[in-house]
Amino acid sequence: MSQSVEQVHSAVQNLTQSSDTLFLLLGAIMVFLMHAGFAFLEVGTVRKKNQVNALVKILADFGVSAIAYFFIGYWVAYGAHFFADADTLAQANGYELVKFFFLMTFAAAIPAIVSGGIAERARFYPVLLATLFTVGLIYPFFEGIIWNGNFGLQDWFEAQFGYGFHDFAGSIVVHGVGGWIALVAVYFLGMRKGRIRAGKHTNFAPSNIPFLALGAWILCVGWFGFNVMSAQAINGISGLVAMNSLMAMVGGILAALFAGKNDPGFIHNGPLAGLVAVCAGSDLMHPLGALVTGGVAGALFVYLFTYMQNKTKIDDVLGVWPLHGVCGAWGGIAAGIFGQQAFWGLGGVSFVVQVLGTIAGIVVAVGGAFIVYGILNKVTGLRLSEEDEFNGADLSIHKISSVSED
Repeated sequence: MSQSVEQVHSAVQNLTQSSDTLFLLLGAIMVFLMHAGFAFLEVGTVRKKNQVNALVKILADFGVSAIAYFFIGYWVAYGAHFFADADTLAQANGYELVKFFFLMTFAAAIPAIVSGGIAERARFYPVLLATLFTVGLIYPFFEGIIWNGNFGLQDWFEAQFGYGFHDFAGSIVVHGVGGWIALVAVYFLGMRKGRIRAGKHTNFAPSNIPFLALGAWILCVGWFGFNVMSAQAINGISGLVAMNSLMAMVGGILAALFAGKNDPGFIHNGPLAGLVAVCAGSDLMHPLGALVTGGVAGALFVYLFTYMQNKTKIDDVLGVWPLHGVCGAWGGIAAGIFGQQAFWGLGGVSFVVQVLGTIAGIVVAVGGAFIVYGILNKVTGLRLSEEDEFNGADLSIHKISSVSED
């Protein structure tokens, strides 16, 4: 009788493990698909002479990211590696292998975010070198601190304030870090030629609104894998996360619609701003709190991107710093506001800790990026020559245009 019970128990465990593995695999595939969204969002925004470069850069960055995270980043963040024979890996928990795939797609989002900011004037191979270091060292350093408790910061937060830093799906860990790294990269690259004419800022119109919209739609769909499947197990699935992601997305759409005065570029980035912001607290907030979080993020993006492009020398082509960096920081803080029970949230979060953790993420991203991009800028140079930039990255780097001459 006891043997029969043990067999049933073992079968249930195997089924649960297999279900969780499949669940996480589907999540990894959805987040992987988001990289197509990053690519088409950039393709639709840059000028036609840089469209091929946008596509190639995103895919090449993903390949370098996978290598960097496999050999270095995953070990830095979680102290785990795959340096064992295939038989050992096959006999081990398949869930852990799929978990690496899932987390690697998160890591690869860092250079995909940066790519949109530095578009149209960055050299190809120096940027891939930057990807190697940002995904191999900078991102996993902070990822390990927040999601694996490395270096005792989370323990200190809990001891001093009662709660650790809460970032369920990466408003700060992924988006904030990526956005603030992008700001530093944009700083080193400087403005594109032709942006200042007769002492006034000139903005280049998007080359293809349908491609831009396609990229935004792909990202929106994939984001539900990004957020909901951050539970990493079937029994952790939360309808609240799905609902909050939806409401934040809607808040971002409506805010961008009105603040952006019906501009299609703003409208299609609005939902992304809302989704960036809700990642951190999507498992804690009431849907109304998520709606407000997304609405604030959508308006933040429109106003900050408009000001940045028209009043400063920060030439962030897709607005990835306001979208991911600033809206990500807002999301980290918003989790400490709308996660509170006073705002119908579930509680278990400290506003002070959310502010401190957000600042910590910004410091790591900016400090690390200054080292990486600063050294590369001195050693190899980051920017295309003036002639290559004028001809476009497609012809200068890839020797082919996105549009046939025939």
